[in-house]
Amino acid sequence: MTMPEIKDRAKELGIVPGKMKKAELIHAIQIAEGCTPCYGRSNGQCPWQECCWRADCFTTKA
Repeated sequence: MTMPEIKDRAKELGIVPGKMKKAELIHAIQIAEGCTPCYGRSNGQCPWQECCWRADCFTTKA
């Protein structure tokens, strides 16, 4: 997902992206959606098969 897409999703949830970095913004989205803010912290192991951030998460260190 691109940053503009992530920012749009955040805005839909009432989050003001401002100058948040990608991981910070995704964590805010995860919290707003009632999920654990785990993006970039998985160390290659994740039980959430349906997570829309999953593929990108494994290549990111938050």
